[in-house]
Amino acid sequence: MPDLLIELFSEEIPARMQTRAGEDLKKRITDGLVEAGLTYAGAAALTTPRRLTLAVEGLLAESPTVRDERKGPKVGAPDKAIEGFLRGAGLTRDQLEERETPKGSVYFATIEKPGRPAAEIVAEVLEATIRDFPWPKSMRWGSGAMRWVRPLHSILCILSDETGAHIMPLEVEGITSGDTTEGHRFMAPKRFAVSSFEDYATKLKRAFVVLSPDERAEHIWNDAKNMAFAAGLEVVEDRGLLAEVAGLVEWPVVLMGQIDEEFLDLPPEVLQTSMKEHQKFFSVRNPKTGRIERFITVANRETADNGATILAGNQKVLSARLADAKFFWENDLRIVKSDGFEPWVSRLENVTFHAKLGSQGERVSRIAALAYELAPAVGADRELSMMAAQGCKADLSSEMVFEFPELQGLMGRYYAAAADLPEAVGLASEEHYSPLGPSDSVPNAPVSIAVALADKLDTLTGFWAIDEKPTGSKDPFALRRAALGVTRLILENDLRLRLDRFFDSQFVRIESGINGNFSAESVEDLLEEIAEHGVFGAAFQAVKVKIGDTPPAGFLELEQKVPDASDDLLSFFHDRLKVFLRDEGIRHDVIDACIAMEGNDDLNLLVKRARALNAVIATEDGENLVQGFKRANNILAQAEEKDGVEYSYGADVKFAETESEKALFAALDAAQAKIDPAQKAEDFPAAMAAMAALRGPVDAFFEDVQVNTDNDILRRNRLNLLSQIRQICSSVADLTKIEG
Repeated sequence: MPDLLIELFSEEIPARMQTRAGEDLKKRITDGLVEAGLTYAGAAALTTPRRLTLAVEGLLAESPTVRDERKGPKVGAPDKAIEGFLRGAGLTRDQLEERETPKGSVYFATIEKPGRPAAEIVAEVLEATIRDFPWPKSMRWGSGAMRWVRPLHSILCILSDETGAHIMPLEVEGITSGDTTEGHRFMAPKRFAVSSFEDYATKLKRAFVVLSPDERAEHIWNDAKNMAFAAGLEVVEDRGLLAEVAGLVEWPVVLMGQIDEEFLDLPPEVLQTSMKEHQKFFSVRNPKTGRIERFITVANRETADNGATILAGNQKVLSARLADAKFFWENDLRIVKSDGFEPWVSRLENVTFHAKLGSQGERVSRIAALAYELAPAVGADRELSMMAAQGCKADLSSEMVFEFPELQGLMGRYYAAAADLPEAVGLASEEHYSPLGPSDSVPNAPVSIAVALADKLDTLTGFWAIDEKPTGSKDPFALRRAALGVTRLILENDLRLRLDRFFDSQFVRIESGINGNFSAESVEDLLEEIAEHGVFGAAFQAVKVKIGDTPPAGFLELEQKVPDASDDLLSFFHDRLKVFLRDEGIRHDVIDACIAMEGNDDLNLLVKRARALNAVIATEDGENLVQGFKRANNILAQAEEKDGVEYSYGADVKFAETESEKALFAALDAAQAKIDPAQKAEDFPAAMAAMAALRGPVDAFFEDVQVNTDNDILRRNRLNLLSQIRQICSSVADLTKIEG
């Protein structure tokens, strides 16, 4: 079987597009070949800045002949029906075959598609792929109509077998396929012919081109680590930067340069960010001091002076960049040392957060108020939490963060220290954005937790208040990430929060800012009532009575709007929780069974209950008990509907006739005695275990006893006994939600 080699040679492809382009080339070519009947043994795509390469092994020499049989109209059908069938099949009437079927004589057509040589199919598929390649951005050049990411120079396309290499004839916009390629742009620019993938890769290596991006990345990383180690230093690991730099060079040459002494006192993160973003340099750190002292750059060629000229130029450009960073740093320090965060916080009043939600300054005020409320629940000092929240966004006004937005929060910690603010304030500035993703760490300092929760809850309640919720796959304000962040903050810090209360208070603050036609006094009264009672309805009625007969219309709107928004937002949290717990193997119906219980806005309580229930129903006893519960519940529901009464008045053991019936009475009493204190102590594993222990007595009861007996006294007693099963099991979780 022949092997196929394709190379599309062009001007430099942006590094960020190379991996995806290689995958697209492989998928489109192999899908096209298979669709045409050409199967293969294996395929691999490789990329460099100037070429996309695809190697396909074990390709069929030609596609197989395909025979397709079609059933047509009945013999004797109208001529128009037969002619239409013939047109679709591409046959004449004398090529049809008559066959007897249970429904009479029917015409059948056998359509044969002869196989085609691989060269013909490859040329068609490759041309279609080139003309319709899915670049994120593309361009035209010269007078041609074709678009490509950068000007395309040549197409290498050969099939190689035991007879040699054969060029696949192809022409796209004046570019004719061949068997030649180029090496390194400067070190080996002459074209050369190749006869197979092995020959191609070997000759490219001789022409100073490393074809594999993984090999280039490994070479860069190993050389960088060895250079740093020789100097008693270490390279700051950055896999994203490594992949990007490997996409910028075909022949990587690693060089290490010095950072001027005047810049070494800059925060290491500033040096690292500036070098990465502007120069694509790796940072080299002194492990003893933590300072960034040198940099690693990767050249695309070897030079007679071993890179000295390249390093000199890079150091000159780097010094100019770092001079800007140093100016920003010193200017920011001058402000915070003299005036603290106040000038920066004031500027936030002129920065719009969202057209409907006001300025960043207004948002910071809301976050500070919520952090003050949250502080006792997370073990933080109230005044310190409010102070930290008031300054958590201050560094957004700094020159350094304006230049490097990715340093927001981190710079706040440095500036808080320079302003002699409490350490907790600076730490909260840095940590309140966390966690940003599933692999990001979660803050555990109490003040940081309070501010991080307040920040995320304000974001969520704000966008819920203006009905800008996620829809489908769209989530422009990262609200799913914010909800997951709140969930992780609560669970990983083992916090006990009734979220509904904090939703309500923040909705009131936001709605008062949006509406603005009721007094600040009534808002404060309502917030105080919510804080005292934790229930919005009672708090609202208390303030409504205090206002009198003519409360403002905007205030009255809160009565319906806040509870509806809170309920909807809590449902959103529950949906996110299902996704979060899926990795633990906790079923969504188990979570639904726990959500149906009281206190479902306490995520910690909810998860503990769900984990315990999930463990129980995974056992044979638990699974069978659920079935027994459902059987009891169904019998009871049908009887209550039929009789028009509720059987919940307590069964009496004196009416028990069988030993299994008496045993169930005893088992229910024993279970109740264990479940109630376990529930009170929130020992859900113990409560679930006591519930699961009912499996045997319940099974025995249903095997021995007929519930709907003709004796009305026994029937009512047994239905009340089933009600006791339902009541005890339902006190642990709503088992009707469990599927199966």
